[in-house]
Amino acid sequence: MSLSVLALCCAAAARGAETAQLAEAVLPAVDVLGHYDNGVGSSDAASAGTVTRKLIASRPALRPAEVLEFVPGVVVTQHSGDGKANQYFLRGFNLDHGTDFATFVDGMPINSVSHAHGQGYTDLNFLIPELVNRIDYNKGPYRAQDGDFANAGSARIGLVDRLAQHEATVTVGQRGYLRTLLMGPLGTPAASGGKDTLYALEAAKNDGPWTTPEGIHRFSGALRQTIQEGSAKLHLTALAYAAHWRATDQIPARAVADGRLGRFDAVDPSDGGRTSRASLSANGRIDLGEGAWWQADAYAVTSRLKLWSNFTYFLDNPVDGDQFEQAEHRTTLGANLRRGFVLPGEDHLLTVGADVRHDRLSPVGLYDTTARQRRSVTQEAKARETGWGLWAEHQYQWTPWLRHVAGLRFDQAGFDVDSSVAGNSGKTHDDAVSPKLSVVLGPWAESDVPLLKRTEAFVNLGQGFHSNDARGTTASVDARSGDPVDRVPGLVKSRGGELGLRTEPLPGWQASFAWWRLNLGSELVYVGDAGTTEATRASSRHGIEFNQHLQLDKMGWAGWLLDLDLSASKARYRGEDTEGAGNRVPGAVNHVGSLGLTYSGDAPWFGHFQLRHFGPRDLLEDGSVRSKATTLAYLRVGYRISPRLRVALDVFNLFDARASDIDYLYESRLANEAGGVTDRHFHPVEPRSLRLTVTTSF
Repeated sequence: MSLSVLALCCAAAARGAETAQLAEAVLPAVDVLGHYDNGVGSSDAASAGTVTRKLIASRPALRPAEVLEFVPGVVVTQHSGDGKANQYFLRGFNLDHGTDFATFVDGMPINSVSHAHGQGYTDLNFLIPELVNRIDYNKGPYRAQDGDFANAGSARIGLVDRLAQHEATVTVGQRGYLRTLLMGPLGTPAASGGKDTLYALEAAKNDGPWTTPEGIHRFSGALRQTIQEGSAKLHLTALAYAAHWRATDQIPARAVADGRLGRFDAVDPSDGGRTSRASLSANGRIDLGEGAWWQADAYAVTSRLKLWSNFTYFLDNPVDGDQFEQAEHRTTLGANLRRGFVLPGEDHLLTVGADVRHDRLSPVGLYDTTARQRRSVTQEAKARETGWGLWAEHQYQWTPWLRHVAGLRFDQAGFDVDSSVAGNSGKTHDDAVSPKLSVVLGPWAESDVPLLKRTEAFVNLGQGFHSNDARGTTASVDARSGDPVDRVPGLVKSRGGELGLRTEPLPGWQASFAWWRLNLGSELVYVGDAGTTEATRASSRHGIEFNQHLQLDKMGWAGWLLDLDLSASKARYRGEDTEGAGNRVPGAVNHVGSLGLTYSGDAPWFGHFQLRHFGPRDLLEDGSVRSKATTLAYLRVGYRISPRLRVALDVFNLFDARASDIDYLYESRLANEAGGVTDRHFHPVEPRSLRLTVTTSF
């Protein structure tokens, strides 16, 4: 499939800015391979791109958040129950549950600030994958529109505008898995303009391979209306989600080695959680003509979470155990506003924007528990956090083969904490100024060398930031021990750069290469005995990425698509190592690889094979203990029985690998042990799992 849309216009689609009229005068047409919109002229960085609905629908997913694995280099795992936010890895970061990677759904930020479990907590379990229309992703802090958490990158998930027909889907699988989905239009879909309304209702349950059945029950719903009148378009979306589950958290390797525990056993079978989320959002755009436009988003979200965890077992309390509860009740309100102009001279594009977000936690707390029953309050706080930002981005086409995108962003965050711990209440604020610059060389449309006509080079520079937990910005004593602590800054800055190349050597073959570097002012790392993250030393990362997308039908293999994504990185702490611990960043992934082969031709058969590898991670700062690598394969084989009926068999962990989803090294104590033992703690990947899906349309 090919579109006569040029580079500046495609960049505008990603940022909702520029106009096709200007773009058509500058660059050659961009090819869209049906699954990707990553061709020459489509973005301002070699590492940026777009994944379309066609590819998202073709690949099996064990969990909803695995849609983020379509972003090259992203790894999504889980170290607890499936109702909890996933673990994410990218560019040498163990992102924990989302810190340093910003995620949006239809303009709503998903990362939670000052979250009960971890800063930047990104719970995508409310997402219904069948409603995802596209994913626009960027890596590094190079885009002015991206604020908090967008250090390693960002992903903007867009939902479908309309459904042409109703669909009913039933999936059954091993170990108690069942999922049902009903979705479709409400009323008659509009042929052009007017209103389109769609709905989706999902229910799922699963026990998993765990000795203590997970017993997760998950319910999601969506109602969305799209209104189009002339050049104006408005989306109104309501989303709702609820889940409850039991969790098998990570377990100590020593107990598995000596037979006290099986790989799928739990130390504390009462771990688990309950969560709910509801949101209303509106986003709209109006084109005013001559390159001018307005775009606005507004959203309101309410959510609740109760999470029970026990990572150290009986280390701190040999009698009652170390289980703790993290709980919060959150309300989030926010809005974004953008304005686009074509300045005099017609080669200048200017985009300005403003965004604001307010989070109200009433309360957010940490409690000591036994079998989910509270024994004491460690800390409970009412927290208010308000962040706002102003930004501008200017693009200029100097010559047919040279353009720049220069941006500047200002952010301020205010924190207001009323804590149950004396000395930990207070108000403070922090701000950050983040300049950005991208320079694009090529393509050289008038060159006599054919390859140069389909090749671009990129230079990207930028600064970004992530916010810290509001409670850390006002704290003066440790809530558990009472020892004095230093307050952390509200905003921690980053600085990054990237050199990239994108080319199309042959029709249907898109390739990109990037070398990048990122320095972070303070690292957020997981602390096993606290079950949370803490701000630590400054860090530096660098790495390379190599991505290939081949549409093989242009090479004689009709309907076949091959994807190959490879990345390698190195993460180290910067500055003086005063404690002599070492300079390696625990949990940082050194290399990631993904190989995908998709068939979606005209024949009744369709299928997908995915191989995913992420390498060993340092578990200590001195590098003396490392985890093992994890390699998993997924397979989908499907058949279209008729235009209205299809079946698909998904196989997860195809080769039944015995590997870990996550590994940590810390001290714990089991019930029959005399004291604490420093050990590797792991959460195993699920064994081979089969799921059969039947979908009918009507």
